[in-house]
Amino acid sequence: MKAAVSLTALLALVPTVLAGNFSLVQDFSGNGFFDGWTFYGNFDNLTNGDVTYVNQTNATNLAYVSDAGTAIIKVDNTTFVPYNDKRNSVRITTNDYFTVGTVWIIDAVHLPFGCSVWPSIWTKGNDWPNNGEIDIIEGVNQMTFNQMALHTLTGCSAATGTDETGTSGGNDCSVAAGCTVIENTPNSYGQSFASNGGGVWATQFDVTGIFIWFWGRANVPASVTSATDSLDISTWGPPSAAYPASSCNIPQFFGAQQIVLDITLCGDWAGVPSVYQSTCGNGEAVNASSCYLDNVINNGTSQYADAYFELNYIRAFSVNSTAVVGSDGTPVTSTEAGGSPGSPTSSGSGSSPSGSGGSNDNNNNNNNTNGALVGGVSPGRVYAAGVLCALAWILL
Repeated sequence: MKAAVSLTALLALVPTVLAGNFSLVQDFSGNGFFDGWTFYGNFDNLTNGDVTYVNQTNATNLAYVSDAGTAIIKVDNTTFVPYNDKRNSVRITTNDYFTVGTVWIIDAVHLPFGCSVWPSIWTKGNDWPNNGEIDIIEGVNQMTFNQMALHTLTGCSAATGTDETGTSGGNDCSVAAGCTVIENTPNSYGQSFASNGGGVWATQFDVTGIFIWFWGRANVPASVTSATDSLDISTWGPPSAAYPASSCNIPQFFGAQQIVLDITLCGDWAGVPSVYQSTCGNGEAVNASSCYLDNVINNGTSQYADAYFELNYIRAFSVNSTAVVGSDGTPVTSTEAGGSPGSPTSSGSGSSPSGSGGSNDNNNNNNNTNGALVGGVSPGRVYAAGVLCALAWILL
């Protein structure tokens, strides 16, 4: 009788689990987009790019909400930069951390591109790089496709033969490049991305794995476009990039994650001579200084006209009621989380990504040192396998 009651209870759970329903836990959009973020306020000391990431006070013309209600994050394209100086740009990081069990949705109208330009939207753990990194959107120079990756300590790898639509690169997630996947869906980066209305990314951060989807504007699922308070991922099909837990123990290699958004110039990827020459060399010989000399110094107006993000929103959904935590792992309530509708925004002007950058500022960045909470429940259809296994065990 006890087994029968347990079986009935478990069967009742299956439809909900299979539906893959998630609840909204954070919404960065509209006038409140920039609430709940920390501006880096330092030079690029991570990827050796030729930029200074301004603080919030000096970012009013580089990070603002447009007249159309979209968030603009851009490189300074109006200031004259003398030789040996760096150009102003923006790097912002969420104050909140998101635990295992979260799905992030990023709706972008425009991504930064152009020679020397290296944008990224990624996530990182509290003790970076030890607590893992997820590269959701990343490209350099005149690339025409997005590249996704995981970065971890030794022991995590990308499984072979996974059900994904992208093309896998290296499998070892601990090497410098990470375990990469190249997007095969057209118009995922560059001029063609902007010309076709942009698109949407979804990233599932789960104990069963990390999965990234991309849809061009014309193919965004209704379950995404209609998602305001809840999200159903059950009909999405294979992701662009799949990193199942069979070859990477997610709670072991990933802590709760912050979202990071930045645009650097040249540096350890875009500025590498062979990489730079492949799309920006114009057939001429290049060296380690070519990227900087060709683009960063002097006026910069034409080089960086397209070096900006334009985002409709970034939202986080979760099956976990304590999905949003602080740097010490303490759950953050919805009223404490940044980016709530109607909150104030950093000032800016205009509906186009034009304007000058403020003075360079080398304030110390906000480094957190406390441990982050890792928690959550396995969502979606993959979690259903656990329920079905439990059913099978009861029937034995």
